[in-house]
Amino acid sequence: MHFSEDRLTHLAHLIHDALYKDDLLDYPDEDKALREIKKTLMDYLHLDEEIDGTVRAKISSQKKGIAEGSREWEILYKKYFEEEMNKKRL
Repeated sequence: MHFSEDRLTHLAHLIHDALYKDDLLDYPDEDKALREIKKTLMDYLHLDEEIDGTVRAKISSQKKGIAEGSREWEILYKKYFEEEMNKKRL
């Protein structure tokens, strides 16, 4: 999934404001906090894209042709995606 720079900035501000409003964090340097939130969002989105590609390749490499969008494809996608996410979290 790809977000524009403006969308990432907006999401970073929403997260920043929610954490501050709920009194979960105080930011000594708000600009640095926003940059860190934005970087974390970008890292997560890149990881998601990487895993998506891996999972799609894994499904398409199977002997039995599985049509994208079919129930079987969806089940395998969710299963493999979860497996890959668990590998990356180590």
